[in-house]
Amino acid sequence: MSNNTHERAQQLIAQRRIEGVSADEQSWLAAHLVECDLCSAVDAQTGAALSVLRSTQIELPRNLASRTQLRVRLRADELNEREPGRRLLWALVAISWMIGVATAPLVWSGFEWVGNEFGLPKVVLISGMALWWLVPGLLVTGAVVIQKEKTQREAE
Repeated sequence: MSNNTHERAQQLIAQRRIEGVSADEQSWLAAHLVECDLCSAVDAQTGAALSVLRSTQIELPRNLASRTQLRVRLRADELNEREPGRRLLWALVAISWMIGVATAPLVWSGFEWVGNEFGLPKVVLISGMALWWLVPGLLVTGAVVIQKEKTQREAE
């Protein structure tokens, strides 16, 4: 038998114990294990190793749950301390949208004038208007990303 067949069988042996295999693969593996002593031994060893692992008792520290709860609370407090940054972000987003809405008629008139002067198609005008709305949001996003990186560098 080729090494490829043995490799496939050993992969299926591991896979069926973890995530399961299809019925076709299961029947192929069963037929192969009947014929191949080497792969049959690997299957038996894998089963024995897993049963030993399942029967092994692992002792956990008594205060593990309380320590975990403490760490979760500390992390929640840390995230709450950063809450003013989120409020600032939402305020900047709101201001950006208000400015965008307030200036939209003026900006559209400007784009329309440029389009008429240079004979630009309407698609270019609409694209320019869309960019007018997107650029402030992108600038705010960039500012937030820079602030996050600065905060992470300070934490390290």
